[in-house]
Amino acid sequence: WAGLIHPDDRERALKANRDCIQGRCERFEVRFRMKTKDGSWRWILGRGKCIARDELGQAFRLVGTHVDITEGKQTEETNAQLALAVEQAAETIVITDADGIILYVNPAFEKTSGYSRAEALGQNPRIFKSGKQDAEFYHRMWSVLKFGEVWSGHFINQRKNGQFYEEEATISPVRDAHGTIVNYVAVKRDVTREVQLESQFRQSQKMEAFGQLAGGVAHDFNNILAVIQMQAGLLKLEPKLTLEQIDFAGEIEKSAQRGANLTRQLLLFSRKQTMQLQNLKLNETLENIAKMLQRTLGEQFRLHFKLSEEPLVIHADAGMIDQILLNLAVNARDAMPAGGQIRIETSAAEFDEIMASQTVEARPGSFVCLSVTDGGCGIPPEILPRIFEPFFTTKEVGKGTGLGLATVFGIVHQHKGWINVDSKVGAGTTFRIYLPRLSETSDTKFFWPSLASIRGGDETILVAEDDAALRATVRTTLSHLGYCVLEAASGDEAEGVWQQHHDQIRLLLTDLVMPGQINGLQLAHRLLQQDPKLKVIYVSGYSTEIAGEDFLQKAGVNFLAKPFQLQKLAQTIRDNLDKPAKEMENR
Repeated sequence: WAGLIHPDDRERALKANRDCIQGRCERFEVRFRMKTKDGSWRWILGRGKCIARDELGQAFRLVGTHVDITEGKQTEETNAQLALAVEQAAETIVITDADGIILYVNPAFEKTSGYSRAEALGQNPRIFKSGKQDAEFYHRMWSVLKFGEVWSGHFINQRKNGQFYEEEATISPVRDAHGTIVNYVAVKRDVTREVQLESQFRQSQKMEAFGQLAGGVAHDFNNILAVIQMQAGLLKLEPKLTLEQIDFAGEIEKSAQRGANLTRQLLLFSRKQTMQLQNLKLNETLENIAKMLQRTLGEQFRLHFKLSEEPLVIHADAGMIDQILLNLAVNARDAMPAGGQIRIETSAAEFDEIMASQTVEARPGSFVCLSVTDGGCGIPPEILPRIFEPFFTTKEVGKGTGLGLATVFGIVHQHKGWINVDSKVGAGTTFRIYLPRLSETSDTKFFWPSLASIRGGDETILVAEDDAALRATVRTTLSHLGYCVLEAASGDEAEGVWQQHHDQIRLLLTDLVMPGQINGLQLAHRLLQQDPKLKVIYVSGYSTEIAGEDFLQKAGVNFLAKPFQLQKLAQTIRDNLDKPAKEMENR
């Protein structure tokens, strides 16, 4: 008998046998594998007991039975493997009775929902309802299940901590031997992250499409604004105008510039515009955008400005500063659904070594501080570290992109600044933006002088511009300053003009994007090969990105972004003509 038992089971079976024979137990029961006549192994349930002992108590007769349990053992192993798989599955598995009461949940359920197994057992799955799906949704689901069919769908549920999460689920009815539904098994997969990524991808696609549209519109729109701005500048030169009329012309210039800033904001937000740095008076920048901010926020919000009496000059991109203020104001608005006051302040800030060491990103020096304060709901401490993450938002779906504060963060760091945030739940939030401050004497380079004070010249300038109105305005401006102006509506036409007058032409003023076979970059390259001393100024309603990463962008030196002030054009041309040729060699 012992020789037929599987070697791995033999000692265990013999021990059970000996324990019974030696009186340590009345009967024994043991499972083991036994070899059959055909050489296969079968699982056996062996039971036995001693039925006779001598006068000394020594057993001399043993009776027992063998029961073949191979099939049952295989079923038991299969069930054990199934139970192990269910317990270790990454998907959430929930089993309910026919009334929907939870009978079983696996460990993945605890991780996804936040409820422990003990908390879930005996409960109805309605404890996970988020309110994001209406009664009709659940009615349709139960109609399918009660009919005995498998239901598949998408849940928006609520975790124990109140956070929403999304699941793809398949729920299957389980029937007994009589065909009656006795259980439901739900297999669910948390797809919250996938939904977020898909939303981000859609947002990215929208931004790309928006950028393409904005880029196309911006070029033509900036041409129009350039004409308006420069014509207003020319109008101001008329000696017969009254002071009031000169002010009217100045307002036209300012309005055209605001229109240009709006266009640039669209391009900035769609990532189609690079920075165009210039010296700015911060208070004037805020005053220029105040009316637009109020219209954006609505009548139920009051803007209160408290601006520093000191001149606050920064080296920055005007459109990006507008973008910072707009995003922070909109963020403040959303924190106060019932309306309220938004306070905007500017001040000078000096940081020494000790003060700078108290803030991670701060450094010693002179800075300006732009702060935006609301009296809204505040930011919970656990969320505060994530507010500048791209696409992170606590707003409802469709109410925010998660890009506003991320955009602010990126712009501030591009300007070598930093942000401090003070917030208290229920008491509001203050964002403080710190940007490097320039000295009061450094504000002359980009605050353009009047046209009358700019020295003209008698040099010959070739203007290559496809927009007829803008080309005519540039010609009038430069002629007024004494220059001889030659015109071309395309790169091809400009090459023809060059062939006839290359001995006289000292500067090429060319649009980057023009119709025909030759664009502005190609035109300049061809002409410079023939005359390396030729000065070149590029203009465009787009950003310099369209010219490629290797294109040297120097705002106010050899690249002018449309629209530009008449004075800026005149001064840039004079600066380039007066620059020695050796400074242009690395252009």
